[in-house]
Amino acid sequence: MLVEEEIHAALETAFTPRELTVRDVSESHRGHAGYQDGGQSHFDVVIVAEAFENMSRLARHRAVHEALGPALISRIHALALDIKA
Repeated sequence: MLVEEEIHAALETAFTPRELTVRDVSESHRGHAGYQDGGQSHFDVVIVAEAFENMSRLARHRAVHEALGPALISRIHALALDIKA
């Protein structure tokens, strides 16, 4: 399974979002730190879920990182998050 698919599955399971987009943007980072051939290192995530309703921005980011877990997070070089309730 691709890292992109793992991110999507983990966030879908944890938050049952109304909207969820996970994009592998690794190619746009070719030549930069953390880039690896084949991509799967840099991601943009947009997630909209009721679970984030009463959370601060920091709490939302922490919740997403917790849902992904340390094993998956360690395989990601960059993760841009747009989190909304």
